Amino acid sequence: MDDERYLDSTLTTFLDGLAARERAPGGGSAAALTVAFAAGLVTMVARSSRDVWDEAPGVVAQALTLQDRASSLTDSDAEAWDEALGALRATADPKPNADRNGPSRNYKLEQKLERAAAIPLEIAEIGADTAYLAAQAAEHGDLAYRADAAAAAALAAGGARAAAHLVEVNLGIRSGDERLARARASERAATEAAESVLASIR
Repeated sequence: MDDERYLDSTLTTFLDGLAARERAPGGGSAAALTVAFAAGLVTMVARSSRDVWDEAPGVVAQALTLQDRASSLTDSDAEAWDEALGALRATADPKPNADRNGPSRNYKLEQKLERAAAIPLEIAEIGADTAYLAAQAAEHGDLAYRADAAAAAALAAGGARAAAHLVEVNLGIRSGDERLARARASERAATEAAESVLASIR
C-alpha cells in the first residue's frame, strides 16, 4: 500500500492491501482494526442508551478513547512487523562481508522484535477493555441495542485472541515471559466477557 496510512485509505483499499503478497498489513493490523470496530459499536450502543443508562456518557468517552488507540495501532503494527521481518531476513542473509552475528546487528534485531511484541500486546489489552465495556453496555444499555453490544464483545474478544496469538507465536516468546502472561490474561478476560454476553441473550 506504498506510504499511505491505512486509516486514510478506503476500506476496500485496506482489504486489498491485506490480501496482497506483501509483508504488511497483516494479522496485527487486522486485529487492531477489529478491536476499533468493536469500540465503535460500544460507542453507538452507549450513545443510544443515554435515556436509560446514567453511565452511558462516561462509557462513550472510554469507548472512543479505546477506538482511537486501537485504530492508531493498525499502522503501528504494520510498520513494526515490516521492520522486524526485514531485520530477520537481513540477519539470515547478510550482505557480503557483513558480520551476521555481530553485536550491533543482533542488538538492532532485538530492538525491532521488542517493539513488534509490544504492539500486539497492547492490542490484546485494548481488546479486553473493549469487551468489558461491551458487556456493560449489553447489561445496562437499551435492550434494542443488546445484540450490537454482544457483537462488539465478540469482535473485541476475537481481536484480543488474535493479538495474543501473535505475541506468542510470531515472535517466539518463551512461556515464562511476563508479556506473554499479560497477553493471555487479556485474551481470557475478553473471551469471558464475550461468552457471558452471548450466553445471556440466547
